Amino acid sequence: MLKRAALLGLMVVATPAFAEDIDYSGCVSMVDRSPQTAERKAAEWQTHGGGGAAMHCHALALYALKRYDEAARVLDALGRNRDVPKGERAALFQQAGAAWMLSNKPRDAVASYSSALSDLPNDMATYADRARARGLMKDWKGAEADLSVVLGQDSNRADLLVLRASARWAQDKKADAASDIVRALEVYPDYPPALLERGKMKFSAGDNVGARKDWQKAASSGQGETAADAKRYLSSLPR
Repeated sequence: MLKRAALLGLMVVATPAFAEDIDYSGCVSMVDRSPQTAERKAAEWQTHGGGGAAMHCHALALYALKRYDEAARVLDALGRNRDVPKGERAALFQQAGAAWMLSNKPRDAVASYSSALSDLPNDMATYADRARARGLMKDWKGAEADLSVVLGQDSNRADLLVLRASARWAQDKKADAASDIVRALEVYPDYPPALLERGKMKFSAGDNVGARKDWQKAASSGQGETAADAKRYLSSLPR
């Protein structure tokens, strides 16, 4: 769920002529109870001087309704409002990026995350998020660069080591990719995503026995997409 931080720079309460009980916290609470009602109320509130607070509540309601594309557009528009304090603009762009990702628009997500980094250049979580978006675009060089920034600050992120290994492998940097997997398994022994990637590397090198062993372990200990991918790879191996 998107972060529900108050927009301190743009808190505007609706006029009594519209609805005395509508304010940011009340609107956000309404998102939990009835996102449809919150979406309608927030849209009305915007037309009655609700400003940034109304826009943000509207985005939260759209997100809750899984209208991710619309939510991202509202968040991006709000982030571009120069009256919003810099730190809050970055948070809005981060939220827009998350919504773009759920809307399967990684290129737009990259743009939003880049805007967030312009205002908050040392935010490692945003670098990691942008790397994931770049990976979906098959911008492997960009993904590797972003992941290297984060891993330069914390070399014990097994999840990001696996992602960088994948990006490096796609660029035919096989030795560097293998090194990342070795490091990931040092940090987190038998880490299912790392086993999945190592199995792919072994299979590429013709080591079907080694690949099978890694994928079997990933399938049995992994969850979700990792386990499903491992089972799919296993089914493709010759008997």
